[in-house]
Amino acid sequence: MSQKMASTPDPHCFANPGVPFNPEWLADIHINRSAVERRTACLVARRSLTNQWQTAWLLKAISCIDLTTLSGQDTPGRVRRLCTRARAPLPEVLQKALAVESLPLTTGAVCVYHQMVETAVRALEGSTIPVAAVSSGFPAGLSPMETRIAEVTASVAAGAREIDIVITRAHVLNGDWESLYREVRAFRTACATAHMKTILSTGELGDLNNVARASMVAMMAGSDFIKTSTGMESTNATLPVSLVMLRAIRDYYMRTGYRVGFKPAGGITTARAALHYMLLVKEELGDAWLTPARFRFGASSLLGDIERQLSQGNALCPYAGAEAGY
Repeated sequence: MSQKMASTPDPHCFANPGVPFNPEWLADIHINRSAVERRTACLVARRSLTNQWQTAWLLKAISCIDLTTLSGQDTPGRVRRLCTRARAPLPEVLQKALAVESLPLTTGAVCVYHQMVETAVRALEGSTIPVAAVSSGFPAGLSPMETRIAEVTASVAAGAREIDIVITRAHVLNGDWESLYREVRAFRTACATAHMKTILSTGELGDLNNVARASMVAMMAGSDFIKTSTGMESTNATLPVSLVMLRAIRDYYMRTGYRVGFKPAGGITTARAALHYMLLVKEELGDAWLTPARFRFGASSLLGDIERQLSQGNALCPYAGAEAGY
């Protein structure tokens, strides 16, 4: 693939307007699964953080969480409580122990079903925390297209500033890349000014070549983020899949100058796992991607484990925010 970076677009632009569909960008994608698995296994085995750095990285991880509730038992009260947690993700006593009371720490977003968007928007008034809505026939993506488009439009009208859309997996499995491009492009139009995260449901795409090609098509069609999973597949985020997606993001950036974000989701429940994903992003894409503008975790229980780890280690881990570049 091309390693020459386009110079026309603003490389600091967060949004991705997309580019015309180009099948040639897909033709030379050939993923070596064994090499991908070796690379991620090596990362986990050889990379570690000292206690001091680990604290700073875990605080960064909190700022990159899309705090999520996607349950049939969701109620307005439950969503409001989630929003309160998003505003103040760590207890005051722990903030004082870590000496981070002055840090404007929040989660990256609150993610809910469409029916709860207005409730979340009201609960987050006065903050900068965006509401993200799962949409377009989530999680299977098998509703009629007009219904899926209408749902996206309604979520944006209700105040969602981010939309997590799902693709028709059959387009990928059939190798119908142009249809996938048209579908994602239609969702891009419906999202208007809202940022669009495209969920690939990588565990249902067959192989890593399909993951790489679907990633590239989604970005060509205007995705601001590409996301691994709905969290409801039998296989959700994994490090090998994430490596493939991150390298697709890098290639798209080299071709166009647009930085697309990455969101691993599903099964990331521990602070240790979160650090592995962050290290992978740092090594593959660099510090420019380790911000809430370009990296998010889709998670419901991750915050609880990060809090536990910080609570257990805070006496040994004084915060080094300035040195860590938080």
